Amino acid sequence: MPSPASCPPDPSALAARVRELARELGFQRVGISGVELGDDEAHLRDWLARGLQGTMGWMAAHGDKRSRPAELIPGTLRVVSVGFDYGRRDDDEAWATLADGERAYVARYALGRDYHKLMRNRLQKLAERIAAEIGPFGHRVFVDSAPVLERALARNAGLGWIGKHTCLIDRDGGSWFFLGEIYVDLPLPIDEPATAHCGTCMRCIEICPTQAIVAPYRLDARRCISYLTIEHEGAIPEELRPAIGNRIFGCDDCQLVCPWNKFAKRTDEPDFRARNDLDTATLPQLFAWTEDEFLARTEGSAIRRSGHERWLRNIAVALGNAPETPAVMAALASRRDDPSPLVREHVAWALRRHTGENEGSATSGP
Repeated sequence: MPSPASCPPDPSALAARVRELARELGFQRVGISGVELGDDEAHLRDWLARGLQGTMGWMAAHGDKRSRPAELIPGTLRVVSVGFDYGRRDDDEAWATLADGERAYVARYALGRDYHKLMRNRLQKLAERIAAEIGPFGHRVFVDSAPVLERALARNAGLGWIGKHTCLIDRDGGSWFFLGEIYVDLPLPIDEPATAHCGTCMRCIEICPTQAIVAPYRLDARRCISYLTIEHEGAIPEELRPAIGNRIFGCDDCQLVCPWNKFAKRTDEPDFRARNDLDTATLPQLFAWTEDEFLARTEGSAIRRSGHERWLRNIAVALGNAPETPAVMAALASRRDDPSPLVREHVAWALRRHTGENEGSATSGP
């Protein structure tokens, strides 16, 4: 990292200016933390040792650099964490979609444009504005782009506490917000860490469709619908398919049920508005997308990372859980002979769910 300007401003004044500039760029939350994450490192090591990351090998690929910012980026003294609201204030509509088995449920964060580019660009502008005032300084911007323990850093920066569902919660704004970071070599004063306020509440644990939250603050990714529908590349375990319901990309149940989200703010960011009617689309409509149509419609969307094959796999599972309507059965029949063995297998499972053929332990729910 290059050295900061030879005569930097007062650290407290600079920290206040960083917060001011961050808010001018649209970030609703900003805080500054140190780089010590000893307890979180131990928690991460234990989580990995238990294999709860599933096939996400990248979680362990960088050793302890994820929990040691100064080893990931030498010279790092502080981390500036920011939060960007994406709340829609549409909890009733979300629950209504989940209750309508023929409609598709897409996690709220993925309804609009992919947040990564927007966040990264604004964080880079923040770094540039700081440099314009104090001169060159060492920094690196991150938005899910490197091994960063972002929730722990954000908690230490005062943005919120890590809830029992492992999401970050702000007592003044709930959990519907994205996180980003700038690692800096500036000796800024650090903020007070957020304190936990989950109390005895267990709603997130109780609501989880697949019981993936195996204990407070511990998520078994191998059972998590977000992991299964986004990260997992192969067949979805049959015993978990019925519980997935109509969730075709991610899952929000633990956030929808969290009492703190009554304080969540609706964002007016145009990029986060629903595209392609994904907040109202039916499963047969989305199952009909060709690969070219999928690529065209998901340009600039987080959904594209799943790829067309997994998109169809997920929808096939949801169709298997859907009401047995002519549209549902026609959609499944249309891909009975799909070129992809993965899609064919899930379509066959879905058809068995409706016809009752070969019914048994392989198709029974948890």
